[in-house]
This record gives sequence, C-alpha cells and structure tokens, in this order.
Amino acid sequence: MKTRGVYKRGNTYWIRYADPTGRIVRESAKTKNINEALKLLAKRKTEVAEGKYPQKVVIKPHTFSELAEEYLKYVSTQRSYKTKFYVVRQLKERFGDLILRRFTPLQIEKLQAEMLHDGYEIASINKTTTILKHMFTKATDWNMVEPEVAQRLKKAKNLRGENKRLRYLSKEEAQRLIECAESHLKPIIQVALYTGMRKSEILSLKWNDIDLKAGFIFLRKTKNHEPRQIPMCNALKTIMKDLFLRRRLDTEWVFFNPMNPSQRLLDIKKAFNTACKKARLNDFHFHDLRHTCASWLVMAGVDLRAVAEILGHKTIRMTMRYSHLSPEHLQKTVSVFDKILQTDTLTDTVLSR
Repeated sequence: MKTRGVYKRGNTYWIRYADPTGRIVRESAKTKNINEALKLLAKRKTEVAEGKYPQKVVIKPHTFSELAEEYLKYVSTQRSYKTKFYVVRQLKERFGDLILRRFTPLQIEKLQAEMLHDGYEIASINKTTTILKHMFTKATDWNMVEPEVAQRLKKAKNLRGENKRLRYLSKEEAQRLIECAESHLKPIIQVALYTGMRKSEILSLKWNDIDLKAGFIFLRKTKNHEPRQIPMCNALKTIMKDLFLRRRLDTEWVFFNPMNPSQRLLDIKKAFNTACKKARLNDFHFHDLRHTCASWLVMAGVDLRAVAEILGHKTIRMTMRYSHLSPEHLQKTVSVFDKILQTDTLTDTVLSR
C-alpha cells in the first residue's frame, strides 16, 4: 500500500514533506512500522503549519572506517558474518579514511577493475560490490550519510559473465573422499551427500532433530528461515544409528567440539581440505557435496520439484540448474510432439508430404 509522503528505504520508513520555505525535506522515521512513520509525518506537517522549523538531522562527515565498525555489529548475528567480515575488512583497508559523502560510482568501478586484474572471480567481485552498496544503504538508515550518496552508488553495476559453478563428484570420487577423511569427518560428509544439507545445517544438528524410528531429519533453522523435513535413506539411517549408540550423554549436539562437548563443532575446513587433497580432488568445496546430492538425484530421474523440496530451494528456478543432468529431460520435451501428432488429420497431412 502506497501512502503519500511515506516510503521505504530497505526495511526503514522515511517521510517526505515541504518545510515552511517550500523546500522538500526527506527524513528517516527510524522505524519499520508504517503507523509510527505516519504519526511522525503528521507531527512534522503540524509543525510546518504552525510556522515551526522541524529539527533537522545534521549528518556529520563520517568516515568509511566508522561505517565498517557499525556494519560489522549489524551483521554479527548473521550466518554470512565470516564472509562479510573478511570483505568489510578488505574494504576498510582501502577506503578507511574516505568521507562517506565523497563516495562515487567511480570508486566502486576502480575497485572492480583492480580485483579483476588481480585474478578474482567475477562472482567474488560482485559479492564485494553488493556488500559495499548495502553498507551505504544502512549508512543512510543510520543517518551517517545523505540518501543521495547511496542512490548514486546504485549506478555502479555488477559485472556480467558470472559463471554459475556446478561441481559434483562421481560415485567413485565420493567413495575416495569418504575413505580419506578423518573419522569425525566421515559421517559429516555422508550426511551432506545423502541429504544435500548445508554445512551450517549439519553442524547445527541436535539429537532431538533426528527421528531414527521414522527416518527423518527435522531442520528448524535454515538459510531460508523455513523449517524443513528431510527423509533419510537406509544407508544414512545406519550411519546415524551407529552415531547414536556411540553418542556422548553430556552433549545435545550430533557433531560436537571434542575439546568442549557442550559446544557444537564449528570448523571442519582444514580437515575437509586435507581429505580432498588425499583423495586427489582439485577445486572442490564442502558446498559442492550439496551439488553432488542434487546431481545424483536428478540423474536418477527424481522429479525436480522433489529435489527442490529436499534441498530447501525457495523457487524451482534454483533447482533448474540441474535439469540438464536428467536422462529423460530432453526426451520428455521431444515426446510432446507425439501427442500433437496423434490427431489423424495432422498425421495424414504430415505423412502425405
């Protein structure tokens, strides 16, 4: 619903009104509630009608370093914090002392060009660009910079030609990886292969999330913030039953920190990279196990919608990237012509030529 004089920037409502001189004033209502924004707008209009000048927010010349500190606090509870922390730290080294209102699209375009020259992948450059522009959106919400600055930075576009990476293992490669993994890592890899779960979802598993009798894993927290129920194949049920019989009674986590069982296992990167190296797997990441699971399912003829449900994709478009792997995909498309040609008249016409 559009309301005159009230609009949104991100999740925050802003108000727009004319001051006693007729000049248009834009002011953050500092709220996500439209009714509160409407109340502030009404208050400002009353002040203007009475000849009062609403107190204008004075934006100080904040530096990028100040914004970086505030932004890292803002994203500290997000799942993507580690990635954003690394990107923001790099940006702070480059733009630290720069006054925010002096930022222009040229700075972003120069950054993109240098990263491209240094060999960064287009996907990484675009991720950095997106984070940088989002920082300025939040800076506007926090009255650290004028709205026009964030608006003009939108002119700096993401680079084209981003490759959608799709790396998956053959059955032989997967078996080799499992055999080369350390004992604590083996079941983690197997859960990823047999369910398509994300690493964060696997490492966050608690025993009350697993129903061994019914054969289901229940994910209460996911990337999409929607709960998900995943069926376990017989191989995975056997693995989970074995883990359950050997579990520690002083922890609720399925995969716990051996140094402190009350905490979940947080990092497996080093162990996973070592296993990949021993298994002679180049350019392979943990998330590719999720791709592997999806690819195996599609190649086995599982319906794309069922795959999307298992993986927790919000839209079928995300699953369509695997459609070319289906052995029946093109055949089903071409078979449509058989139905078209079933009418006698059309068949006779085609055959007579």
